[in-house]
Amino acid sequence: MMEFKTIQFELKENGVGILTLKRPEKLNAITFQMEEDLHALLDHLMVNLDCRVLILKGEGRAFCAGMDLQDGIILNSKKLPPSLEKFNFLNISDPLKRKMYHQWRISQIYVKMRKISQPIIALIHGAATGGGMGFALASDMRIATPEAKFMNAAVHLGLSGADVGMSYFLPRLIGMARAAEILYTGRFVDAKEAEKIGLVLKVVEKEQLLEEGIKLAEELLTKSPLGLRMTKEAINLSLDSPSLENMLQFENSSIVVTFSAKDIQEATSAFFEKRKPRYPLK
Repeated sequence: MMEFKTIQFELKENGVGILTLKRPEKLNAITFQMEEDLHALLDHLMVNLDCRVLILKGEGRAFCAGMDLQDGIILNSKKLPPSLEKFNFLNISDPLKRKMYHQWRISQIYVKMRKISQPIIALIHGAATGGGMGFALASDMRIATPEAKFMNAAVHLGLSGADVGMSYFLPRLIGMARAAEILYTGRFVDAKEAEKIGLVLKVVEKEQLLEEGIKLAEELLTKSPLGLRMTKEAINLSLDSPSLENMLQFENSSIVVTFSAKDIQEATSAFFEKRKPRYPLK
Protein backbone atom coordinates (compact mmCIF):
# COMPACT_ATOMS: atom_id res chain seq x y z
CA MET A 1 0.00 0.00 0.00
CA MET A 2 1.34 3.44 -0.93
CA GLU A 3 1.65 5.82 2.03
CA PHE A 4 0.37 9.41 1.89
CA LYS A 5 -0.36 12.15 4.41
CA THR A 6 -3.77 13.35 3.22
CA ILE A 7 -5.16 10.53 1.10
CA GLN A 8 -5.32 6.74 1.23
CA PHE A 9 -5.03 4.38 -1.71
CA GLU A 10 -5.99 0.73 -1.50
CA LEU A 11 -5.68 -1.65 -4.44
CA LYS A 12 -7.94 -4.69 -4.22
CA GLU A 13 -6.78 -8.02 -5.62
CA ASN A 14 -9.41 -7.81 -8.35
CA GLY A 15 -7.96 -4.56 -9.73
CA VAL A 16 -10.30 -2.03 -8.12
CA GLY A 17 -8.41 0.88 -6.58
CA ILE A 18 -10.06 2.91 -3.81
CA LEU A 19 -8.82 6.46 -3.32
CA THR A 20 -10.04 8.10 -0.12
CA LEU A 21 -9.58 11.79 0.71
CA LYS A 22 -8.57 11.72 4.38
CA ARG A 23 -8.92 15.09 6.07
CA PRO A 24 -12.31 14.43 7.68
CA GLU A 25 -11.82 17.05 10.38
CA LYS A 26 -11.60 19.69 7.60
CA LEU A 27 -14.26 18.19 5.32
CA ASN A 28 -11.41 16.88 3.12
CA ALA A 29 -10.47 20.41 2.05
CA ILE A 30 -7.60 20.52 -0.43
CA THR A 31 -4.21 21.56 0.95
CA PHE A 32 -0.84 21.97 -0.75
CA GLN A 33 0.08 18.57 0.70
CA MET A 34 -3.06 16.93 -0.70
CA GLU A 35 -2.21 18.35 -4.12
CA GLU A 36 1.23 16.74 -3.97
CA ASP A 37 -0.23 13.44 -2.73
CA LEU A 38 -2.76 13.37 -5.57
CA HIS A 39 -0.11 14.18 -8.16
CA ALA A 40 2.06 11.33 -6.87
CA LEU A 41 -0.80 8.82 -6.95
CA LEU A 42 -2.09 9.84 -10.38
CA ASP A 43 1.45 9.65 -11.81
CA HIS A 44 1.65 6.14 -10.36
CA LEU A 45 -1.70 5.15 -11.88
CA MET A 46 -0.53 6.33 -15.31
CA VAL A 47 1.72 3.27 -15.47
CA ASN A 48 0.08 0.87 -13.00
CA LEU A 49 -1.87 -1.59 -15.14
CA ASP A 50 -2.82 -3.69 -12.08
CA CYS A 51 -5.33 -0.98 -11.15
CA ARG A 52 -8.16 -1.19 -13.68
CA VAL A 53 -10.92 0.92 -12.13
CA LEU A 54 -10.62 3.75 -9.59
CA ILE A 55 -13.21 4.65 -6.94
CA LEU A 56 -12.86 8.15 -5.45
CA LYS A 57 -14.52 8.96 -2.12
CA GLY A 58 -14.17 11.16 0.93
CA GLU A 59 -13.90 10.19 4.59
CA GLY A 60 -16.13 11.72 7.22
CA ARG A 61 -19.07 14.10 6.75
CA ALA A 62 -18.31 15.35 3.24
CA PHE A 63 -16.80 14.41 -0.09
CA CYS A 64 -14.58 17.50 -0.43
CA ALA A 65 -15.15 21.12 0.59
CA GLY A 66 -12.73 22.57 -1.97
CA MET A 67 -9.54 24.49 -1.31
CA ASP A 68 -8.53 24.89 2.33
CA LEU A 69 -8.92 28.64 2.91
CA GLN A 70 -5.95 28.70 5.30
CA ASP A 71 -3.67 27.56 2.49
CA GLY A 72 -5.37 30.02 0.15
CA ILE A 73 -4.50 32.89 2.48
CA ILE A 74 -0.85 31.80 2.52
CA LEU A 75 -0.65 32.42 -1.24
CA ASN A 76 -0.85 36.15 -0.43
CA SER A 77 1.48 36.02 2.58
CA LYS A 78 4.92 37.58 2.52
CA LYS A 79 6.31 35.27 5.21
CA LEU A 80 5.89 31.51 5.09
CA PRO A 81 5.49 29.17 8.05
CA PRO A 82 8.61 26.95 8.19
CA SER A 83 6.47 23.86 7.64
CA LEU A 84 5.50 25.09 4.17
CA GLU A 85 8.93 26.07 2.89
CA LYS A 86 9.24 22.60 1.31
CA PHE A 87 6.70 23.64 -1.34
CA ASN A 88 9.03 25.40 -3.73
CA PHE A 89 6.42 27.51 -5.49
CA LEU A 90 5.58 29.24 -2.19
CA ASN A 91 9.11 30.62 -2.10
CA ILE A 92 8.48 32.65 -5.26
CA SER A 93 8.60 36.28 -4.10
CA ASP A 94 6.24 37.70 -6.73
CA PRO A 95 2.67 37.01 -5.41
CA LEU A 96 1.20 36.94 -8.92
CA LYS A 97 3.73 34.38 -10.14
CA ARG A 98 3.24 32.32 -6.99
CA LYS A 99 -0.54 32.19 -7.47
CA MET A 100 -0.22 31.46 -11.18
CA TYR A 101 2.10 28.52 -10.53
CA HIS A 102 -0.17 27.15 -7.83
CA GLN A 103 -3.24 27.46 -10.05
CA TRP A 104 -1.42 25.62 -12.82
CA ARG A 105 -0.28 22.94 -10.39
CA ILE A 106 -3.70 22.22 -8.93
CA SER A 107 -5.44 22.31 -12.33
CA GLN A 108 -3.11 19.60 -13.62
CA ILE A 109 -4.67 17.17 -11.13
CA TYR A 110 -7.91 17.32 -13.10
CA VAL A 111 -6.04 16.87 -16.37
CA LYS A 112 -4.38 13.74 -14.97
CA MET A 113 -7.73 12.38 -13.84
CA ARG A 114 -8.74 12.35 -17.49
CA LYS A 115 -5.36 11.07 -18.73
CA ILE A 116 -5.15 7.95 -16.57
CA SER A 117 -6.59 4.89 -18.29
CA GLN A 118 -8.72 3.81 -15.33
CA PRO A 119 -12.40 4.83 -15.37
CA ILE A 120 -13.09 6.89 -12.23
CA ILE A 121 -16.25 6.41 -10.17
CA ALA A 122 -16.85 9.29 -7.72
CA LEU A 123 -18.93 8.55 -4.63
CA ILE A 124 -20.33 11.82 -3.32
CA HIS A 125 -21.83 12.38 0.11
CA GLY A 126 -22.23 15.73 1.81
CA ALA A 127 -20.59 18.74 0.21
CA ALA A 128 -18.74 18.67 -3.10
CA THR A 129 -17.81 22.32 -3.44
CA GLY A 130 -15.13 24.22 -5.35
CA GLY A 131 -12.26 21.88 -6.12
CA GLY A 132 -14.35 19.03 -4.68
CA MET A 133 -17.02 19.65 -7.28
CA GLY A 134 -14.17 19.68 -9.79
CA PHE A 135 -13.11 16.19 -8.62
CA ALA A 136 -16.66 14.95 -9.19
CA LEU A 137 -16.94 16.51 -12.66
CA ALA A 138 -13.56 15.18 -13.81
CA SER A 139 -14.61 11.65 -12.88
CA ASP A 140 -16.26 9.37 -15.42
CA MET A 141 -19.33 8.51 -13.34
CA ARG A 142 -20.89 9.83 -10.16
CA ILE A 143 -23.11 8.21 -7.53
CA ALA A 144 -24.48 10.37 -4.70
CA THR A 145 -26.33 10.15 -1.41
CA PRO A 146 -29.52 12.16 -0.68
CA GLU A 147 -27.44 14.58 1.41
CA ALA A 148 -24.97 15.34 -1.38
CA LYS A 149 -24.79 18.89 -2.69
CA PHE A 150 -22.66 20.53 -5.35
CA MET A 151 -21.58 24.16 -5.47
CA ASN A 152 -19.20 26.43 -7.37
CA ALA A 153 -17.72 28.11 -4.30
CA ALA A 154 -15.20 30.42 -5.99
CA VAL A 155 -17.80 32.84 -7.34
CA HIS A 156 -18.90 33.60 -3.73
CA LEU A 157 -15.36 34.67 -2.84
CA GLY A 158 -15.09 37.32 -5.56
CA LEU A 159 -13.25 34.91 -7.85
CA SER A 160 -14.11 33.60 -11.29
CA GLY A 161 -16.65 30.81 -11.33
CA ALA A 162 -14.54 29.18 -14.04
CA ASP A 163 -12.17 27.09 -11.95
CA VAL A 164 -10.47 23.66 -12.06
CA GLY A 165 -12.19 22.64 -15.28
CA MET A 166 -15.77 23.40 -14.19
CA SER A 167 -16.48 25.65 -17.18
CA TYR A 168 -15.26 22.80 -19.41
CA PHE A 169 -16.90 19.75 -17.82
CA LEU A 170 -20.24 21.10 -16.61
CA PRO A 171 -21.66 22.39 -19.94
CA ARG A 172 -20.68 19.09 -21.56
CA LEU A 173 -22.41 17.10 -18.83
CA ILE A 174 -25.68 19.04 -18.45
CA GLY A 175 -25.83 21.60 -21.28
CA MET A 176 -24.68 25.22 -21.50
CA ALA A 177 -27.77 27.01 -20.16
CA ARG A 178 -28.03 24.96 -16.97
CA ALA A 179 -24.27 25.06 -16.45
CA ALA A 180 -24.16 28.83 -16.92
CA GLU A 181 -26.89 29.39 -14.33
CA ILE A 182 -25.15 27.14 -11.79
CA LEU A 183 -21.72 28.69 -12.35
CA TYR A 184 -23.00 32.29 -12.37
CA THR A 185 -25.11 32.00 -9.23
CA GLY A 186 -22.95 29.62 -7.22
CA ARG A 187 -26.09 28.06 -5.79
CA PHE A 188 -26.21 24.58 -4.32
CA VAL A 189 -27.40 21.72 -6.52
CA ASP A 190 -28.87 19.00 -4.32
CA ALA A 191 -28.80 15.28 -5.05
CA LYS A 192 -32.36 15.16 -6.37
CA GLU A 193 -31.69 17.87 -8.95
CA ALA A 194 -28.28 16.40 -9.79
CA GLU A 195 -29.92 13.10 -10.68
CA LYS A 196 -32.66 14.80 -12.67
CA ILE A 197 -30.25 16.78 -14.86
CA GLY A 198 -27.86 13.86 -15.36
CA LEU A 199 -25.05 15.12 -13.17
CA VAL A 200 -25.11 11.86 -11.18
CA LEU A 201 -26.08 8.34 -12.26
CA LYS A 202 -28.18 7.56 -9.21
CA VAL A 203 -28.86 8.52 -5.60
CA VAL A 204 -28.50 5.87 -2.89
CA GLU A 205 -28.42 5.88 0.89
CA LYS A 206 -25.02 6.55 2.43
CA GLU A 207 -24.79 3.02 3.82
CA GLN A 208 -25.07 1.68 0.26
CA LEU A 209 -22.73 4.16 -1.40
CA LEU A 210 -19.49 2.16 -1.39
CA GLU A 211 -21.38 -1.04 -2.18
CA GLU A 212 -22.95 0.59 -5.25
CA GLY A 213 -19.57 1.94 -6.34
CA ILE A 214 -17.93 -1.45 -6.02
CA LYS A 215 -20.81 -3.10 -7.88
CA LEU A 216 -20.34 -0.71 -10.80
CA ALA A 217 -16.55 -1.17 -10.70
CA GLU A 218 -16.93 -4.95 -10.77
CA GLU A 219 -19.14 -4.67 -13.83
CA LEU A 220 -16.36 -2.74 -15.56
CA LEU A 221 -13.87 -5.45 -14.58
CA THR A 222 -15.73 -7.84 -16.88
CA LYS A 223 -14.65 -5.72 -19.83
CA SER A 224 -11.34 -5.86 -21.64
CA PRO A 225 -8.77 -3.58 -19.92
CA LEU A 226 -7.51 -2.42 -23.31
CA GLY A 227 -11.07 -1.93 -24.54
CA LEU A 228 -11.90 0.26 -21.53
CA ARG A 229 -8.74 2.29 -21.98
CA MET A 230 -9.46 2.94 -25.65
CA THR A 231 -13.05 3.85 -24.81
CA LYS A 232 -11.96 6.43 -22.22
CA GLU A 233 -9.53 7.92 -24.74
CA ALA A 234 -12.34 8.13 -27.30
CA ILE A 235 -14.64 9.88 -24.84
CA ASN A 236 -11.88 12.37 -24.00
CA LEU A 237 -11.26 13.10 -27.68
CA SER A 238 -14.96 13.40 -28.45
CA LEU A 239 -15.31 16.29 -26.00
CA ASP A 240 -13.32 18.49 -28.38
CA SER A 241 -13.63 16.69 -31.71
CA PRO A 242 -14.41 19.05 -34.60
CA SER A 243 -16.24 16.42 -36.61
CA LEU A 244 -17.78 12.97 -36.79
CA GLU A 245 -15.12 11.99 -39.30
CA ASN A 246 -12.33 12.72 -36.82
CA MET A 247 -13.94 10.53 -34.18
CA LEU A 248 -14.60 7.74 -36.65
CA GLN A 249 -10.91 7.69 -37.55
CA PHE A 250 -10.00 7.11 -33.90
CA GLU A 251 -12.84 4.65 -33.31
CA ASN A 252 -11.87 2.64 -36.40
CA SER A 253 -8.27 2.43 -35.19
CA SER A 254 -9.33 1.45 -31.67
CA ILE A 255 -11.59 -1.32 -33.00
CA VAL A 256 -8.75 -2.75 -35.11
CA VAL A 257 -6.29 -2.55 -32.19
CA THR A 258 -8.65 -4.21 -29.70
CA PHE A 259 -9.70 -6.80 -32.28
CA SER A 260 -6.03 -7.80 -32.60
CA ALA A 261 -5.40 -8.19 -28.86
CA LYS A 262 -5.71 -11.43 -26.88
CA ASP A 263 -8.65 -10.02 -24.95
CA ILE A 264 -10.95 -10.64 -27.91
CA GLN A 265 -10.42 -14.39 -27.62
CA GLU A 266 -11.38 -14.43 -23.94
CA ALA A 267 -14.37 -12.15 -24.54
CA THR A 268 -15.65 -14.36 -27.37
CA SER A 269 -15.19 -17.58 -25.39
CA ALA A 270 -16.95 -16.10 -22.36
CA PHE A 271 -19.85 -14.92 -24.49
CA PHE A 272 -20.51 -18.33 -26.03
CA GLU A 273 -19.89 -20.15 -22.74
CA LYS A 274 -22.28 -17.78 -20.95
CA ARG A 275 -19.76 -16.79 -18.27
CA LYS A 276 -17.93 -13.65 -17.22
CA PRO A 277 -14.58 -12.99 -18.94
CA ARG A 278 -11.46 -13.52 -16.87
CA TYR A 279 -9.19 -10.49 -17.18
CA PRO A 280 -6.50 -9.30 -17.33
CA LEU A 281 -4.68 -11.48 -19.80
CA LYS A 282 -0.88 -11.34 -19.87
